[in-house]
Amino acid sequence: MGGGGGGGGGCGGLRRRRRRYAVLVCAEEEPEHVRRAHGGYFGVFAKLLGDHNNGAEDDGEEEEEEGEVWVAYRAARGELPQEEEEEGYDGFVVTGSCSDAHGDDPWITDLVRFLQKLIACRKKVLGICFGHQVPARQNASSSSSSSSLWNANVRSKHSYHATILCRALGGKTGRAANGWDLGVTCIHPSHSTIKRLSALHIPPHLPVIECHRDEVWEVPPQAEVMASSEKTGVEMFRYGDHILGIQGHPEYTKDILLHLLDCLLQRKLIQSSHAEAAKASLEAQKPDREAWKRLCKEFLKGKLFSTQYIVEEAQIRSRLG
Repeated sequence: MGGGGGGGGGCGGLRRRRRRYAVLVCAEEEPEHVRRAHGGYFGVFAKLLGDHNNGAEDDGEEEEEEGEVWVAYRAARGELPQEEEEEGYDGFVVTGSCSDAHGDDPWITDLVRFLQKLIACRKKVLGICFGHQVPARQNASSSSSSSSLWNANVRSKHSYHATILCRALGGKTGRAANGWDLGVTCIHPSHSTIKRLSALHIPPHLPVIECHRDEVWEVPPQAEVMASSEKTGVEMFRYGDHILGIQGHPEYTKDILLHLLDCLLQRKLIQSSHAEAAKASLEAQKPDREAWKRLCKEFLKGKLFSTQYIVEEAQIRSRLG
């Protein structure tokens, strides 16, 4: 695996350290279409959140470009940054998974412990769906071994992307009371969230692609619920200025969801009516990927939620009347 970020200037003068970001890939297997068209889930996130002309690493292969570097760790295979590597990263992204955020597979419990360490060190962590659930979770439902959506033998377990951040912080996760949430869902940020994010021009209604059957039941102590939807009470939450969890999939494109729906149907994990409703939602409204991109990048790379940021926002609003 790649080590800490390179930096420092020598006798030739100061050289700006390249920013480094780790993507903890929690999918045990990736659909062929996602690998072929997008370079896997790592590629999807690197393209969404990375700056142009950035270097990208997968499993430790370094790129010598200036700018920022993205590194993939296959968390579902037990790959996590070593202790000496952690400090070299400016932020971490935890991806979705076919496994339960409330499961107790060894790789999941290892991931929870790793995230708890990052949280204690105040590292920036962005959790998406499964990644959103794990940091907040306590055992809200009976635990059992996780399983892969792409395994033909899978029939009973299909939590599909839950909330690992919630678990790590001491919240509660489990099966969604309203069942599967598939397709484009309109997220409603709270009034305080809209005010706080005014500089990012975040709209009051924020469409995003959803693909989950688990959800956060109860956010961790001292966490703030930032957005909800008709089906899901906790669509987004923050903990301090360094943890952000999102239930939906800002990274998903239309083609990714369509292929996932086909896979879910083939495995008999959803009914055809679920797939048809999800496809209809794609035609009815588009996910606002640009707004989600601005939000996620500002959190991961900027000072979103910091006290100084909030003070500056208040000053801007005051000047604007």
